[in-house]
Amino acid sequence: MIRVILPPHLRTLARVTDEVSLAVDGAVTQRSVLDALEAQYPVLRGVIRDHVTLERRAFLRFFACQQDLSLELPDAPLPSAVATGAEPFMVVGALAGG
Repeated sequence: MIRVILPPHLRTLARVTDEVSLAVDGAVTQRSVLDALEAQYPVLRGVIRDHVTLERRAFLRFFACQQDLSLELPDAPLPSAVATGAEPFMVVGALAGG
């Protein structure tokens, strides 16, 4: 099972209070994890990724194993610690200001 941690506003939207666990078939990539997340929580479709292009929304970042994976290719394998469930895949709301 893949563990996913969502920021508070997405946990509220999905009506979950803690991290979520997902079953992912095949290779564990950003795309497969987000596909599984959106399948289990349809309300998140279009919120994390654009509906049409499936590109990450500008003010969200992806982290795992203390690495920013936001600019990695969507089909690049995630770290093995994420694939085994030892470490979570985190969706983090970015901060902006000036």
